[in-house]
Amino acid sequence: MKTISKLLFVTMLYVSLTTTVVAHDTDKQIYKKVDDLMKKMTLQEKIGQLQQLTGRNSEITGPSGEKINTEESIRRGLCGSLLGVKKAEDVARYQNIALNESRLGIPLLFGYDIIHGCRIIFPENLGISSSWDITAIEKTAQIAAREAASMGIAWTFSPMCDISTDPRWGRVSEGSGEDPYLGAKIAEAMVHGYQGKDLSDPNTILACVKHFAAYGAPQAGRDYHTVDMSRRMFRDRYLPPYRAAINAGAATVMTSFNDFEGVPATGNKWLMRDLLRDELGFTGFIVTDWGSTDEMCAHGVAANGKEAAKLAFDAYVNMNMVDADYIKYGEELVHEKQVSEKTIDLLCREVLAMKFRLGLFDNPHRYGGDRYKSETYRPENLEVAREAARKSMVLLENNGILPLKGSEHIALIGPYAANRKEMSGAWRGLVEHHRTTTFLEGLQTRFGKDNITYVEGCKPFKAIEGGIAEAVAAAKKSDVVLLTMGLPNSCSGEAASLTSIEVPQVQRDLLTALDSIGKPIVVLLVTGRPMDVGFEVKHADALLVTWHAGTMAGPALADVVSGDFNPAGRLTMTFPLELGQVPIHYNMKRTGRPMLSPDSKAKYFSRYIFTPNEPRYPFGYGLSYTTFDYSDLKVLTPEVAMGESVHVSVKVRNSGKRDGAEVVQLYLRDDIASTTRPVRELKGFERVELRAGEERTVEFEITPEDMSFWTINEEFAQEPGTFHLWAGHDSNATLEGVFTVKR
Repeated sequence: MKTISKLLFVTMLYVSLTTTVVAHDTDKQIYKKVDDLMKKMTLQEKIGQLQQLTGRNSEITGPSGEKINTEESIRRGLCGSLLGVKKAEDVARYQNIALNESRLGIPLLFGYDIIHGCRIIFPENLGISSSWDITAIEKTAQIAAREAASMGIAWTFSPMCDISTDPRWGRVSEGSGEDPYLGAKIAEAMVHGYQGKDLSDPNTILACVKHFAAYGAPQAGRDYHTVDMSRRMFRDRYLPPYRAAINAGAATVMTSFNDFEGVPATGNKWLMRDLLRDELGFTGFIVTDWGSTDEMCAHGVAANGKEAAKLAFDAYVNMNMVDADYIKYGEELVHEKQVSEKTIDLLCREVLAMKFRLGLFDNPHRYGGDRYKSETYRPENLEVAREAARKSMVLLENNGILPLKGSEHIALIGPYAANRKEMSGAWRGLVEHHRTTTFLEGLQTRFGKDNITYVEGCKPFKAIEGGIAEAVAAAKKSDVVLLTMGLPNSCSGEAASLTSIEVPQVQRDLLTALDSIGKPIVVLLVTGRPMDVGFEVKHADALLVTWHAGTMAGPALADVVSGDFNPAGRLTMTFPLELGQVPIHYNMKRTGRPMLSPDSKAKYFSRYIFTPNEPRYPFGYGLSYTTFDYSDLKVLTPEVAMGESVHVSVKVRNSGKRDGAEVVQLYLRDDIASTTRPVRELKGFERVELRAGEERTVEFEITPEDMSFWTINEEFAQEPGTFHLWAGHDSNATLEGVFTVKR
């Protein structure tokens, strides 16, 4: 099989070499300073730079192990980084201990889980990925970085680049869905947003690619569980977002909790050395996830913390998060010659170089101070949050009840209608809940307080005495019911796996009672994951997925239901018809007995006996208050040589009466390849704004890289042959074209 053309290869090599030379010239002075500093350091102090501890007032995000005196460790030079320190004054205090009370005065690096916002909270990551607006996503990361930096934080543990197809896994809320192409674009954008163009800019922070690798594929959707997949599947479906983030210049990488091919990631030489450093060219530093070094004992590949530390050192993992195995056993391992001091020097050198790049040695207090007073909650940034929230909302059902006319009396009901905390989702940064605007407040501002009747009705999992009766009474006096349903923050994020993705029964009881009085009902689905919403669809007139929409949830919702903003969110994870279909995703592999049409009764094909194969809502799906028509799909280059791009155009027209945005999506299938390929794969998209009646031609370029995959020869390469493509509204697009790649 031939790979990408020689000309393309030479071009890529030139770019790579040019970039390397520039980076080397830039880093030369930094590494000279690092080397001069390291000559003064003892072995213990070098190992200390590889240890991350928690601050006294830190959040706990995992099992707490042996208690360590953080301040004393800093004084002894046994701590290079702190995580989870919430207050700017505490950041300054710890930094002063490092500067004034340790022997060499090496500044600390402060990290925090700034995942979808710092003070201003944006929609959860799965939600904002549904905007398909890469520019907006980058902007939210940039704002989060500015706010975090102003509070003393120089490092975020984001973006999460884990592809997942299983909505039972709680951390789908933190990722960008099931598709590697879209996930890669979002990962790249978030790195650019966090890091900007210059790490020494005090408004930027270090990004961290996590969780390396394949963390999003735990068996049974259960967090921290085993991952078992082929390298081919890993490279084709799970690796692209990690690779994109690294190519974008991500400064750090975090190891995952899971094993890969039987070896826990934190001690996996193939992942951390062969793939990440040698093949992908990563030159930053690697940090473990919380306690994952010591957890290799529980995995059964290390008998104790000392053996676990050796495995992590041998894998060239620079920084140990929390469990302290490095500072407890590092010196002993070197003296016993189980770990070479050269390895310690290499790992320490990379950490110190990053501190120099951040400018911490020039001004250790450049992050923090009084800047947070002017940098947080900027009005223009709150508007970005509002825009992000409304772009993220996905309209799944609508029988014409939305948008509201504006004259209706609204009954706003449900456990999330006036709950500030439940708007923030999981991993909610340094949120101040009192700054969040609720659905109730947003609707009152837009429609007037006299036009809204609010009743809680029930708690997320618990009935309220008289709650249903009160809700029914309010609904009877209203023209339309907006019913908030779904899952609370506690059901999203880490350690939040579920065996059911249905709305809790108490909320369904409330919906049933409201449906019985015959008033139109709009379900507002508050969630951080895809759900089984068959029951809700039967009993509601419209279904709007709001996700956990963040600080500006209320105004964003009011914008959408009023029609001031035409919803354009599109799903980035499939919503199953039933839980038994899970894991389900659009880009499944082709099989020898493929799926047939939904009405086929043929037996010996890949199908269920009593349930269709098709999901309830496919990847890329979402409704609008207008309609869009596609036509005139043209493959402008129907025959190309290896190494050349294919150009495609398609016309899209807003055929409705309202202005709106459409996400034009392009899918590709390699008809014959050396290994089995997916039925179709996303390879292009563009979010376009169209006035009512307006038509536009959208053009796409399918590059040789887009056509490449991990071939039978175990190389990422392009192969010749025939390709089919589709353009349209979602992953079921029917407008079709074909092209050929010649040798």
